[in-house]
Amino acid sequence: MSGSRLLGTGSALPRRVVTNAELAQKVDTSDEWIVARTGIRQRHIAGPDETTSTLAIAAARAALADAGVEASSIGLIILATATPDNTFPATATKVQAALGCQGGVAFDVAAVCSGFLYALATADSLLRTGMARRALVIGAETFSRILDWEDRTTCVLFGDGAGAVVLEAPSDQSEGVGILATRLHADGDQHDLLYVDGGPSTTQTVGHVRMRGQEVFRHAVVNLSDVLKEVLEETGISPQDLDWVVPHQANARILDATARKLGISPEKVVVTVDRHANTSAASVPLALDIARKDGRIKTGDLVMLEAMGGGFTWGASLIRM
Repeated sequence: MSGSRLLGTGSALPRRVVTNAELAQKVDTSDEWIVARTGIRQRHIAGPDETTSTLAIAAARAALADAGVEASSIGLIILATATPDNTFPATATKVQAALGCQGGVAFDVAAVCSGFLYALATADSLLRTGMARRALVIGAETFSRILDWEDRTTCVLFGDGAGAVVLEAPSDQSEGVGILATRLHADGDQHDLLYVDGGPSTTQTVGHVRMRGQEVFRHAVVNLSDVLKEVLEETGISPQDLDWVVPHQANARILDATARKLGISPEKVVVTVDRHANTSAASVPLALDIARKDGRIKTGDLVMLEAMGGGFTWGASLIRM
């Protein structure tokens, strides 16, 4: 098995940190209530000069530096986001312009919290066809801009941030490493369980996040467990063979329940939700970068990425680092 190789990772977070105690001064909630139900203790919130593109650019530059490659070698940029700078053009083109690698392919992917996995699979497929030699895959969000700050059931859950990876097309030397298998799914029947109540062609407004949390929780545990099993069965790998699981950072209870359902040790699950909250499409690459930079994830490790988001969309990807 061989796939596109991961050369480097990077991430970026807004300067401002907002604690649960600070939120409790604005809405009817408490640190104890938030931690008990979500595991979240704080989140980063973008300031006026911080946007999805500025965070994406910072994460991309960090990933390029980590990979030790020049921006000019990037022929493909895919940015996963539900909070673009503009309705159009794609925020990925802003990243391309800032990095100075014009002339290649650049576009956005909208699959909400699963967006990074959708973007990763798309980049891997295009690299395999020879469309480009190297790609930047980015997840970046400023979810704070679409939150109803008077709705305590949603405003406590999300944060802003970005994560990025540099991928290189498979070669004779990459057999058995890189992206080994990916499975993606969607179920549009569940639209009303997690959505934004606005858009250009409906309300002509940005809208706010709306969610039926208990039902989302139930679907998340089932869907994520099933798609992880799909990838493991395809590759002939057991849950115990995994070195790390890097999940979408939505809720600590979802992470625990999914790991238990598959018999994966909690010690193998990378958790950043306590510090970053749910950063939607940014959460998986952000957590991946954190775990690589602090030395947990090493070259040769088997790492499973997984996520589920509004739509519903969900997926998993197995990578040999």
